[in-house]
Amino acid sequence: MTDTLPSGAPLRLFNSLTRKLEEFRPIHEGEARVYTCGPTVYNYPHIGNMRAYVFADTLGRVLSFKDYRLTHVINITDVGHLTDDADAGEDKMEKMAAEQAQSIWDVARHYTQAYWADVKALNIRQPAHWSVATDYIPQMIEFAKSIAVKHCYELDSGLYFDTSTVADYGRLARAATEEGEGRIEAVEGKRHAADFAIWRKTPPGEKRQMEWDSPWGRGAPGWHLECSVMSRELLGLPFDIHTGGIDHREIHHPNEIAQNQAITGCGSLDCGEHSGARLWMHNNFLIDRSGKMSKSAGEFLRLQLLIDKGFHPLAYRMLCLQAHYRSELEFSWENLAAALTRLKRMLKVIQVRLSKEHQQTGKPVQAPSLFLPIPLDKREEADVGFVLRLFSEAIGDDLNTPKCLPFIEEILSDPTIDNHRRWHLIATMDEVLGLRLLSLNRADLRIRPKDAQITEAEIEAELDRRQSARAQKDFATSDAVRDALAAKGVEVMDGDPLRWEWTISLD
Repeated sequence: MTDTLPSGAPLRLFNSLTRKLEEFRPIHEGEARVYTCGPTVYNYPHIGNMRAYVFADTLGRVLSFKDYRLTHVINITDVGHLTDDADAGEDKMEKMAAEQAQSIWDVARHYTQAYWADVKALNIRQPAHWSVATDYIPQMIEFAKSIAVKHCYELDSGLYFDTSTVADYGRLARAATEEGEGRIEAVEGKRHAADFAIWRKTPPGEKRQMEWDSPWGRGAPGWHLECSVMSRELLGLPFDIHTGGIDHREIHHPNEIAQNQAITGCGSLDCGEHSGARLWMHNNFLIDRSGKMSKSAGEFLRLQLLIDKGFHPLAYRMLCLQAHYRSELEFSWENLAAALTRLKRMLKVIQVRLSKEHQQTGKPVQAPSLFLPIPLDKREEADVGFVLRLFSEAIGDDLNTPKCLPFIEEILSDPTIDNHRRWHLIATMDEVLGLRLLSLNRADLRIRPKDAQITEAEIEAELDRRQSARAQKDFATSDAVRDALAAKGVEVMDGDPLRWEWTISLD
């Protein structure tokens, strides 16, 4: 292992295990190995869930920007996760399959595809591996067998991990007492309240759709076991960074850490690598004061609901980037509309500048691709390098995306920057932020609300009729067309090449 840094500004990240900023130093020179706790695919993800993946994607993009070879793993939990994160009760997947009268495999397939659709819509990059829990059952059994003698004990309900057998259990959560693990329900026979299931036996007389033979009886793995096994199999222990939502910091990740300590024979968490990952990073909650985000509330806030109301998915990505990942982010329709407006303004400036460039050069109006290099001469490289260093310092300060967004706006508005350098800077910065600024146009953001009473073809026809009326100085007809469109949620924009856009309701 080496402790080398790539060229450029250092990358400092907040480590939840130590509660302090630390300079990122890879375990393997030039590489970054990252594991992200993925979804349990028993229902659609709500936008609070998706904040975790926007954060993890931003981290991965920054590591790539800093010239690390990134290996990113995101797991798919299709077995083992109980309804209340406890050691007793129903499996989330089994429960949903029973409610929908479907095969549990069909349920997992449907909601995995729905999650992947949201990943694509939010411009989240594909990881190196999607690790599906049920693909690793043999490895989970072997893992459990290897730690069972020293660290586990068996009860009628399954195999349990004895948390007293590892040093510093709960340090990540700062759980000083057993009461700090109060969400874990009591299970008869457990030695300590914080002990957790490694393998859960199928109760006598019952049969699960997902169950396997093991040395402790037929059953299914515990949720915590899955991530320890898959991260070890795909990244090796220790690896560089483990990410997840802040809710995982209290139970799930401390239990992963205990398992990692057990399998490696490592000791005190004073040495962070004993936890399995050198850095543990967590995004904060998305706060919804309207109470609609909860899955139990019926029509909860999933990405499709935002689209149905006329919001482009990247407006939500912009909303996430406007707040630091460790800060609570309050969701409201007004905040989302403001984020969409900010994105629209960026794209409008880009299109205006591209149009002027076309008028001056006669070249087609086409933005440079994000995925092709834009050659610069030495003078241009020096000018661009200074701005990119400032950007690198900002994004390297624990992923400070709120500080980085104004760089984009300043570059777009600065008349002293020629377009060649401008597009190079925007392309480079947006490869980190992931807003697709040079591949989207404003019309792409014009999404038809689900309850719209008119089609886009009808709008265009009405605007043509209005234009004809204006040419004939028939202003009464022109005004009537405009007012009729407004009544159907369409804003007419005279003098703008876009011509019109939807007026989004914030109800």
